[in-house]
Amino acid sequence: MRPHIVLHENSKEAPLLERELTDKILNVAIEVHRAIGPGLLESVYQVCMAHEATLRSMQFEQQVPLQVKYKNVTLDAGYRLDFIFERKVIVELKAVDEVLPVHEAQLLTYMKLTGIRVGLLLNFNVPVLKNGIYRRAL
Repeated sequence: MRPHIVLHENSKEAPLLERELTDKILNVAIEVHRAIGPGLLESVYQVCMAHEATLRSMQFEQQVPLQVKYKNVTLDAGYRLDFIFERKVIVELKAVDEVLPVHEAQLLTYMKLTGIRVGLLLNFNVPVLKNGIYRRAL
């Protein structure tokens, strides 16, 4: 059974890209949030998400370095993607009082730089996780 989650979408009419995978990722996030709740550091949610995804035999990478190409030179600007699942979905974690436009812009920039078309921004600092889920697609 799919969780009942309200997603903040770019487009309500197009079919959701990578829906099955994003549903699995969201189920992982919901399990973590149910187990430990809001109010912790982002790093705690990251290790718990990685552990839960491993328990579910999901393929992912975490803290993936993101290089920036500037004037035909590839530079390490110190960016790290929280997660990439199956090389198809970027997951950016937050534990903030409010998701700001800059957080969404960060996810969209990561998506553009990697060519990955689907991203999830998950804010764990909410009483109910469904209120902290933002899904974006390019």
